[in-house]
Amino acid sequence: MRKSDYFVIGVMSGTSLDGIDLAYIHFSVENNYNFEILKANTVGYSAEWREKLNSAIDLEENQLQALNKEYTKYLAQVILRFIAENDIRNIDAVCSHGHTIKHEPQNAFTLQIGNLPEIAQYLNCKVVCDFRVQDVEFGGQGAPLVPIGDKILFNKYRYCLNLGGFANISEEQNGEMLAYDICAVNTVLNYFTRQIGEEYDDKGKIASGGKLNEKLLQKLNNLSFYNQNPPKSLGIEWVKAEVLPIITSEEISIPDVLHTYVIHVAQQVSHVLDNQQKSKVLVTGGGAFNDFLIEQFKSYSNCEFVIPEAKIIDFKEALIFGLLGVLRLEEKINVLSSVTGASKDHSSGKIFIPA
Repeated sequence: MRKSDYFVIGVMSGTSLDGIDLAYIHFSVENNYNFEILKANTVGYSAEWREKLNSAIDLEENQLQALNKEYTKYLAQVILRFIAENDIRNIDAVCSHGHTIKHEPQNAFTLQIGNLPEIAQYLNCKVVCDFRVQDVEFGGQGAPLVPIGDKILFNKYRYCLNLGGFANISEEQNGEMLAYDICAVNTVLNYFTRQIGEEYDDKGKIASGGKLNEKLLQKLNNLSFYNQNPPKSLGIEWVKAEVLPIITSEEISIPDVLHTYVIHVAQQVSHVLDNQQKSKVLVTGGGAFNDFLIEQFKSYSNCEFVIPEAKIIDFKEALIFGLLGVLRLEEKINVLSSVTGASKDHSSGKIFIPA
């Protein structure tokens, strides 16, 4: 029998390595999937875990399998602590993205660790996870997956722009959802702020004190990815191979790097918006707190950039992976071929049930 209410925990770990986002959500499915985020928290990664995840892309296969087992156990511990600290007793499922180590859809491959069957045993509850693999098997990019949530939960906005490790955007055109990655954001900004002892550039203050380097800006804007048509997606491999070498080849200060890169992001985002209209753009993800970045958006676009409450900014992806899990449990479509380029719409995600 179809349920009218679901209580789930959405779990997301992004490429910016800020930490693990956890949201305990109530979905009422009788009236267009209304939701309420009841509890939410972000658990930051230790320096040790950040280094493990950052360097995992270079591991041999057997080392990667060992890390997957270790991370699955660690992730379960984080979720169990969240459950205990918030005295959560009613859980229909934990809906977890895992952490992306490799994303190579052009090679029909994507890997998110933390999605091993053992996680259901550790948590002693139903788990829905590993949402990207099936889409890649169907010839898709395996990303972005958030647009189905934008369509269902945030359809009053013309655009939904997420500023996490990467900037990605979704919109509806002629009854079809389109979505794709635009450029790297916090994967690059945080890389350079950490070189000067800061985890991130608070409100963009460091970037705002820097100066524009026109030569670097031109090189960044000439990256070939920006000329590709959607569907398209980015991974940390692209940042390391394409973006960081360009920036580090220029001998300029960190504030100037950050200033120039923020303007680069603003320009790339403005290129994909309809700047003839004052369209509403919902802005979420950690970059929504970067005041300097938001200022640059407004200077390069005529759109109205809407910054929602902090809970939505911080936990929108965890919220939507909760929704993806609910849709999977209901055997409903949760991945759109118009977005990923897969051969068909489908219901994706592995369901693990404790023995």
